[in-house]
Amino acid sequence: MKMLLCAILGAYLAHVASASSATLPSQQVEFFEKNIRPVLAAECYECHSSAKKKGSLALDTRDGLLKGGESGPALVPGQPDSSLLMRALRHTHSKLKMPKNGAKLDERILANFAEWIRQGAPDPRTGPVTTTAQPASSTWADTLAFRRQWWSFQPLSKPAVPTPTNSAWSANAIDRFLFAKMESRGLARGPDADPRTFIRRLTFALTGLPPRAEEVEAFVREFSLSHSPTFARASGTGEQVRKRESEQRAVERAADRLLASPAFAERWARHWLDLVRYAETHGSEGDPEIPQAWRYRDYVIRAFAADVPADQLIREHIAGDLLPPAQTRWNKADAVNESRLGLAHFRLVEHGFQPVDTLDDQVKAVDSQIDVLSKAFQGLTSSCARCHDHKFDPISQRDYYALYGILASARPAQVQLDSPQVLNKNRAELLALKAQIKSALADNWRDAIPQLIAQLTRGSHADPQLAALNQRLAKLEADLNALEADAHAKALATRAGVLQPPSVAPGTPERRL
Repeated sequence: MKMLLCAILGAYLAHVASASSATLPSQQVEFFEKNIRPVLAAECYECHSSAKKKGSLALDTRDGLLKGGESGPALVPGQPDSSLLMRALRHTHSKLKMPKNGAKLDERILANFAEWIRQGAPDPRTGPVTTTAQPASSTWADTLAFRRQWWSFQPLSKPAVPTPTNSAWSANAIDRFLFAKMESRGLARGPDADPRTFIRRLTFALTGLPPRAEEVEAFVREFSLSHSPTFARASGTGEQVRKRESEQRAVERAADRLLASPAFAERWARHWLDLVRYAETHGSEGDPEIPQAWRYRDYVIRAFAADVPADQLIREHIAGDLLPPAQTRWNKADAVNESRLGLAHFRLVEHGFQPVDTLDDQVKAVDSQIDVLSKAFQGLTSSCARCHDHKFDPISQRDYYALYGILASARPAQVQLDSPQVLNKNRAELLALKAQIKSALADNWRDAIPQLIAQLTRGSHADPQLAALNQRLAKLEADLNALEADAHAKALATRAGVLQPPSVAPGTPERRL
């Protein structure tokens, strides 16, 4: 909390004017890094880079692209058809064809370049180009060893805290690093914000909401208890307190109140949810709902409210179902396993609506999982390694598919969250009832066995009920046949032209021919 408070004070109490270039939208940067830079590095840098400017053309910086080479500017932002680079890639230029002595690039790649130029050719490569971007050897082992030496992969160090001239304003180490950098740039700290401005900034920064009027007035009163250099403590001890100390305590109390508010956890949980691409539907045509996605959302909010350490939260997101009991968090209020909820972010991926190619749909889902995992928790891009060894980060294609195999083999399922107390509730009673039921069933089977044996040994005809039924069935069948014969005779008698038998006097012998 102290470090966060000092960072906030440094941001809001010091007004620093610094010249900085406009930042590009994250979508444009991602498009460039994923679709444009890898192609330039693989197909163009060998001949056209700051180290080797063939035709005076360097394509490894934005300035080099805009300046162009001996044939003029390489591109015209917003106009792909007028850009020399686009014509060379399409092989429509009379002399220039890129890659030289190679086949034309895939149409999908050409479409990406055209779209990039149409967007204005956004390019984050504004800094100087290092001449040691790659090792002399081209083997992956040498490349990996070289990239592991980058400062971003070195263990954290604890540098000495500087002592700038204005360090008396704050004894906090973070502030002193800021002041030292400001001094090196010839910048001075701005004046303190007035209490009303400060509480508004602090409330917006921590909760994303404006302060209520009564909160502003309460802070102003506490902040401005005295305009004299010192005043007596409210406890009545007579001890004198400096004005600066009273103001600092007012700020700390306001910060503590805001940090403890639900709005703080909700605001900062949103940043985490953005990193893991939280959604409550799967997207695609059907856009089906993700069942109980809200549980993961509330889990992240509770984690921020409880000030769960970042390393614990990351462990829960990667292997929350495999944590030992000592590292497992339990929600005592709801009696659920909090750690297992972290795994839910793996299901926040797009699912096709009745996909024609189910394997391709799985590949897209796992690729999205790897992309989120590497960006959110490693600070690395890994999607490039899906097709080849990464051009910039120390990730090989073999590394990518090793992780792919782990995620692809994980079966989607609903995880049991209930605590052992909930699962074992009434367990003893149920086990006792189960034993009683099994005993009663065994007794019934034991009593029925002699009857079953008797029925099986004497045969089906020995059964008196069956014999009576067979006798009744035979009588019904005979009656039915008699009725059918009588009905048939009557039907014949009613037909026209049918000769009637002559009447015979009783006792007269029947004549036979």
